[in-house]
Formats: sequence, C-alpha cells, structure tokens
Amino acid sequence: MAKYLVTGGAGFIGSNLVHKLIKSGHDVTVVDSLHTGSKNLISDLNVNFYQMRVDEYFHERMWKDFDGIFHLGKPSSTPMYKENREKINESVNGTVSVLEMAKEMNAKLVTASSSSLYNGLEPPHKESMIIQPTDFYTEARLIEERLAKVYEDLYGIKWNAMRFFSVYGPREEYKKNFANLISQFIWSFNRNERPVIYGDGSQKRDFIFIDDVVNALILAMKSNHNGIFNVGTGKSYSLNDVIKILKNKMGKDIEPRYIENPVKNYVMVTLADTSKSKKYLNFEAKMNIENGIENTINYYKGLNF
Repeated sequence: MAKYLVTGGAGFIGSNLVHKLIKSGHDVTVVDSLHTGSKNLISDLNVNFYQMRVDEYFHERMWKDFDGIFHLGKPSSTPMYKENREKINESVNGTVSVLEMAKEMNAKLVTASSSSLYNGLEPPHKESMIIQPTDFYTEARLIEERLAKVYEDLYGIKWNAMRFFSVYGPREEYKKNFANLISQFIWSFNRNERPVIYGDGSQKRDFIFIDDVVNALILAMKSNHNGIFNVGTGKSYSLNDVIKILKNKMGKDIEPRYIENPVKNYVMVTLADTSKSKKYLNFEAKMNIENGIENTINYYKGLNF
C-alpha cells in the first residue's frame, strides 16, 4: 500500500483517480478547494479530505510523508484565466507548493498539464515542439513544467507533466460550462436542447476517455522517466462526428446550433503524437470513442443539473 496526495481529488479527473487508487488499496489524502468539484464525487470513499487551496495546505504544514503526489488541483480552463488573472498566481503557487513537498519528502510528482500548449502548432503534436505564447492558461502550464525541470536539476526530484488532450467521461457534472464538449453535448441532448457549436463543426479534437487518463497517471507515477508526456489517443474526431454518434446512441434527432466563433486563437485541431508515452510509460489508450461516449451517456442518465 502506498500513500498518495491527490490535489483536486474531488474534481473530474481527480475523483476518478481517487476511486481507482482506493480500489487498489492505497491510502489517499485529498486537497481540493471545490472550485469545480464536489465532495459528493468521493463521499463513498475512505479518504483524508481538506477543503482548501494547495498553497494553503502546504503552508499549514498539515502534510505527512507521501510516496507520491498527483497534482490536479489547479484552474483548468482558458476562460478562468481570462476572467481572473489571479488564477495565474494560484496555479503557479500551487505547483511550487507541491514541488517543495516533493523535495522535502523525496516523493514522485505527477502533475497536470495541457494539450492547449500546442495552440498554433501543426499536428500531430509532439512533446519536443517549441511552445508559442497564446494565452494566460497555457503560459501558466508552461511555467509549471519549466519549474519542475529546475527542481529536478537542483534537487533531483522525480516528476512527470501530463499534457492532457480532450478528456471526457463520468463525474464531470460539477465543471458545468467548463466541462468537455462531449459532456456538454450529452447534457443538452438530455434536456432536448440544441447543443451550440462554434463555426461549422469541422474542428477536431483528440478525445480521450477518463479511464485511460487515470491509467496514464498511475503508469507515470510508477515510471522512472522524468519529463513531459502526451495523454491522448492519436486519433481526432470532429464535433460533427461526435454529434452523429450521440444521435445514434441516444436516439434523438437534435440538430446543433452553429454560431460564429467568438474565440480568438481558437484551436482547430488537436492530435497527440503518442510515441513517447508508449515508449517510456507503456501507455496506450484502450477506449474507442463510441464505447467511451456510451459509457458517459449511461453515467449521466437520471442526473439533473
């Protein structure tokens, strides 16, 4: 049995990870401000829970000896940073806090990053690409990745930054309008409402199911290889493809409402080069998009939000 700290453990990705860790017999401590999460997602689990920001938890010195830290508790969407520039400080300060904890406890750190870093770069997206400045969210993520490398060079910490592509699946309801498009489309269909799509729906995403993401995080924690890894499938599907699958799976002939794209620097295609993750983590996504969408539909049946 290992002892893990999971920041953001009451959020979408974090709660799914915590369920897996507890099921595997590990001891888990969760720190979550509940900004886009809920304790309801882990209420049936025996975990140590602290409702606070990561930097607050660090400065209160409540932490003990952990074998590893999964750092998912950070503002996770571009609009959050546009609305409130303080999110940059919150994100970076949280990452410095877990880096300090990892240094003091000699614990492995696996931290969330984002495929949004590849904005403006031609797919397929490789970890070795030179990142261009695009927005506040991605700049915060890039700073955090670079800080982890500095901590490795100065203090020898072990770390991985996981660049998530378009993650979807169960337990995302508390993210609301920040949730993945697949989840938002399902919720619209459940309400018999037309989902809104920017542009003509031809934009493509590398959609990856949450169970595969959890597996990637655990494989990274066990790995001896430091650095950055893509967490995607290596396949992209358009939003129109997703709507077609949803119509078939849900038996509803609801047409989307296409509107002019209001977003500057909008990403048209995301596509992970997964060769590095396969080579060093032995990670490969198992869930295809049709089965993943079906599992997500089944989870959200009967939920009202």
